[in-house]
Amino acid sequence: MKVMVIQGPNLNMLGIREQQIYGPMKLEEIHAQMKAFADANGMDIEFFQSNLEGEIVDKIQECLGDADGIIINAGAYTHTSIAIRDAIAAVQLPTIEVHLSNVYRREEFRQKSMIAPVCAGVITGFGPFSYHLAMVAMNQIFQEIKAIKAQQQAQQQAQQQS
Repeated sequence: MKVMVIQGPNLNMLGIREQQIYGPMKLEEIHAQMKAFADANGMDIEFFQSNLEGEIVDKIQECLGDADGIIINAGAYTHTSIAIRDAIAAVQLPTIEVHLSNVYRREEFRQKSMIAPVCAGVITGFGPFSYHLAMVAMNQIFQEIKAIKAQQQAQQQAQQQS
């Protein structure tokens, strides 16, 4: 199964910007760790980063038929983008919202997520480990989907044989 990792605005600046909040790790290093987890668990993974809202919406829509789940850190768009929220809702794929910092210890405007209501879950505040936790969660979701599909196939076969 394939997970699409979508990174929003300014995440390409990790390791440079506000290290006291986001830490010294670069986005490429986070992606390398995610890729290692995916490889170890038989998952396919693809990465995308954009500072532009419309490109993020396009990528979410492209996931339909190409990915089985989405891990997204929409950055500042988390708090403002109805378009990203609607795109996630439209594709109906399991989606996990991720944040490096604990948004609830920050400015009040960062404490409201437009996309959380259409996501399977939110992981926030664990630094780069937030992405590992998201991979663990997505792997669990994938295992549950596989189990449900296997159960449905077994029921169909049983019905055909009777």
